[in-house]
Amino acid sequence: MHEDFIDHLIGQWKSERPDLDATPMGVVGRILRLSTHLERRVNEALKPFGLAQWGFDILATLRRSGSPYAMTPTELMEAVMLSSGAMTNRIDRLEQLGFVKRKPSPSDRRSLQVQLTPQGRKIIDEAIEARFAEADQALSGLKKRDRKQLADLLRVLLHNLDHNDATS
Repeated sequence: MHEDFIDHLIGQWKSERPDLDATPMGVVGRILRLSTHLERRVNEALKPFGLAQWGFDILATLRRSGSPYAMTPTELMEAVMLSSGAMTNRIDRLEQLGFVKRKPSPSDRRSLQVQLTPQGRKIIDEAIEARFAEADQALSGLKKRDRKQLADLLRVLLHNLDHNDATS
């Protein structure tokens, strides 16, 4: 296996601070670098559709919800983990693009729902294919069993961090 930039940094820390175990920093450092690379790749894949990751997340959440592809802003906010102010701003932007519309809730006239427009559904259906293809390409260097193992390990790490954050 080839050494990478993170290995170089760990080596420097071992030399300068042999009393510290730099291994966890290596794992976290790689995850952070991967995040930067993946976010850039995702945004490039979504650019032809006039979307960035944030817009894709909202439209994909509505699409996954099933017909009539509508949710309250609060449901969307919880699903994509945004503050209410940020969600309002993003819904406004997607509405200006013609991808979503606000409509009265059929079950509560005091509430609104955000619904995919036909144009929004067309865009997200096309963008989903590009997004899935990009994710597959990003993992193309891994065998199927390695992908599963990585997903399992990341799931455990994410679960632990979510749990720790919820209890602190």
